[in-house]
Amino acid sequence: MKVTGMPTLDHAPQVMAEWLNLLREALDWRDRPRAYAILRVTLHTLRDFLTVDEAVDLAAQLPIMVRGLYFEGWNPAKTPAHPRGKAAFMARIDAAFPADPLEDTEAAATAVFDLLRRQLSAGEIEQVARALRKPLRDLWL
Repeated sequence: MKVTGMPTLDHAPQVMAEWLNLLREALDWRDRPRAYAILRVTLHTLRDFLTVDEAVDLAAQLPIMVRGLYFEGWNPAKTPAHPRGKAAFMARIDAAFPADPLEDTEAAATAVFDLLRRQLSAGEIEQVARALRKPLRDLWL
């Protein structure tokens, strides 16, 4: 559907829908809003655990709508977050699902990481993984 006549913008909703469908399939979820929520909170948490430079480098590879989601509400002055261990990462994700907790937070986060690994360059994934503490890095590789 041509709305703007600019392929990147016109194709953006389809790309977002594809990402959400891939994530739903990986998690065996039917609920698209829940898939959106896990993508959003995992991207935000990942962004906040990276240095500003690394967060921006990762964003450059994201599709335009995913990039907008990634940057939503970002305060670079509070990056990187502390503490940055695996438990803190998972706690941030869990906090986004108070009414309907995730069955397996680590599996949900890993599904988002796997999606990123399939959609982005191997070099960027390696850079992001190296920027994380080892327990989180192990979920990426």
